[in-house]
Amino acid sequence: MGDFNESVILDAIRRHPAGLSRVELANATGLSAQTVSNITRRLIDQGVARESGKQNTGSGKPRTLLEIVPTCRYAVGVHLDPAVITCVMVDLLGTVVGHRSRRTPSGGDTDGTVADMAASVRSLVAESGVDAERVLGLGIAAPGPIDASAGWVVDPPELPGWGRYPLRERLSEATGLPALLDKDVTASVVAECWAGAATESRNLLFFYLGTGSGMGLVVDDTVLRGVSGNAGEVGGLGAACSTRTLVDEAVALGVLGGEYTVLDPADAQRGLERLALLAAEGDAQADGIIERLAIRIGRGVCAAGTLLDVDTIVFGGPTWLMLAPRLLATIEPMVARSPFVRATHPTAVLSTTLGENVAAVGAASLVLDQALSAQPRSLLLG
Repeated sequence: MGDFNESVILDAIRRHPAGLSRVELANATGLSAQTVSNITRRLIDQGVARESGKQNTGSGKPRTLLEIVPTCRYAVGVHLDPAVITCVMVDLLGTVVGHRSRRTPSGGDTDGTVADMAASVRSLVAESGVDAERVLGLGIAAPGPIDASAGWVVDPPELPGWGRYPLRERLSEATGLPALLDKDVTASVVAECWAGAATESRNLLFFYLGTGSGMGLVVDDTVLRGVSGNAGEVGGLGAACSTRTLVDEAVALGVLGGEYTVLDPADAQRGLERLALLAAEGDAQADGIIERLAIRIGRGVCAAGTLLDVDTIVFGGPTWLMLAPRLLATIEPMVARSPFVRATHPTAVLSTTLGENVAAVGAASLVLDQALSAQPRSLLLG
């Protein structure tokens, strides 16, 4: 219970960048003034929180504000994408302090790829100059499907040769860090809640558009993962929104030449960049491909947003950022005029503020979230 209350206090402080006083913390958390005082004293002694200034309330003496010390702890995140592998290191508030990426090797040499990923993680930590004891752990974001409890990736469609692979265990052994594994879209929605565009939302849908696509889901401040960790897979919609599908359609229609035929997931990026340029220059066929994509996404998020009754829809991922203005021009009006999502409350439609590495930041945020957020499950007995 003590650890849970400490997490409640930490969570409340980090959600208020301007700082909170002890009185405000007691009001926000429902904990007694004495409990708040004891916990904040302990957090200050540990270097996790600090007093940041005074708040003049108009009567009585000013209250002392508390804030998180971002540099007291760190986390590392790795995103295994079929096109690119990205590693980031973040501080306690989710701010990126180190980054490296490389093209994902083809050929299915899983052990060799994991060895390279581990080397990148070790180099990232070493180059940061941060004491390794202050690194809480390693988060891994991977395309689905996964076996979350076992820590395996399970035959990811765009990663031939991986089969059923114990990615969490192998990376943990190779780096010496405790590790977590989640789907990339789930990691992304955790990033948005922790450090992104939706830190104030408790009911959120994140649509990820990259090599593949999917949805990350939050309801009543709880990330929905499902029985096996694969909630958010969107079946046919996901396949219809992949980078490969867009480029293949453009080649089939003659909008792109045969030289853009996709042989490897990393190849699709070049074709997509060309397609986006043609659309921006007024090519009607190219724009039509993107318009049809926008309609598919809009229908999907309107349906999911209605099902979950969310107040915020966030979009992100490498492909999204490349096409965001054009896609939003179609999707925003679809959400606004949907008779379902607007019935009783407005629904914000946003682009991620975390850039194209949102899934890697999300992987690191998995570690922060597990270590520092209040986890009601921890109170269950048995």
